[in-house]
Amino acid sequence: MGTLEPALRASKGKIKNNRSSDTVMEWAMYAVAVILLILLMYPLYFIVIASFSDPSAVAGGQVWLWPKDFTLDGYRELLKHSNIWIGYRNTILYTAAGTLIGLAVNIPAAYALSRRDLFGRKLLSLFFIFTMFFNGGLIPTFLTVRDFHLYDTFLVMVLPFSVVVYNIIVARTFFQTSIPGDLWEAAQIDGCGNLRYFAQVVLPLSKAIIAVLGLWIAVGYWNSYFNALIYLKNPDLYPLQLILRNILITNQMQSGMGSGEAAQIALRLANMMRYSVIIVATVPIMCVYPFLQKYFNQGVMIGAVKE
Repeated sequence: MGTLEPALRASKGKIKNNRSSDTVMEWAMYAVAVILLILLMYPLYFIVIASFSDPSAVAGGQVWLWPKDFTLDGYRELLKHSNIWIGYRNTILYTAAGTLIGLAVNIPAAYALSRRDLFGRKLLSLFFIFTMFFNGGLIPTFLTVRDFHLYDTFLVMVLPFSVVVYNIIVARTFFQTSIPGDLWEAAQIDGCGNLRYFAQVVLPLSKAIIAVLGLWIAVGYWNSYFNALIYLKNPDLYPLQLILRNILITNQMQSGMGSGEAAQIALRLANMMRYSVIIVATVPIMCVYPFLQKYFNQGVMIGAVKE
């Protein structure tokens, strides 16, 4: 006993030291996390308070933590444009239809490439990956869209660019690492075919990656304006982002072409609407993220850890 007591006391001291060092490390990690959260969230918070502040106060650096000279003129002026509601309608339709089509083409392709019994799987994967680095370019793509009679139609916004190779690779990795091969063998014993197995077994087990890809695709369609700029000429088909861009450009041109007090008023409204446009364009899609967050974290980790 006499020889054990010093050893026990020493081991207890080491445990206490380890616990204290772990506590210090935890507090340090929390502090770093809080600092990073502030750095990441403050720009968004600044946009919100700037949208409710007088533009001269924002330009003068007087807006830091709270709105200065609270006003809703930016939102009032922005909502005077009736085509904003057309843009909202179009963007919601593009996002809904594009997300469904994107999932319908990317998920089955990823599952097919994840099957080891697929003939020529490596060659097909190489063809897919090749298109990530090399494509036909803007002009050949435009000519292709025109020749397929998709130019200036609803389908041009949701169909030609629905296949995203990166999404296919992430989903393929998910299927390879998360769907056991024994399930397919058991399904075959029960007389289950490929389509039935994919629909009744694979898809119910793949909610995480479906939610992740759905969120990625939806955000891409919601923020898209370049395709509309190139392939649409009918204003009734413009998405929200393109309409907001045109409103900003029009107001800036009016402020630059005028003179005197009228130019100052136009410039003030243009500066005021700048932050209001960001809020109007981003808040709806940001409201979707909390409902998919648990799937988002799970799906990204599973789909990206192992190739």
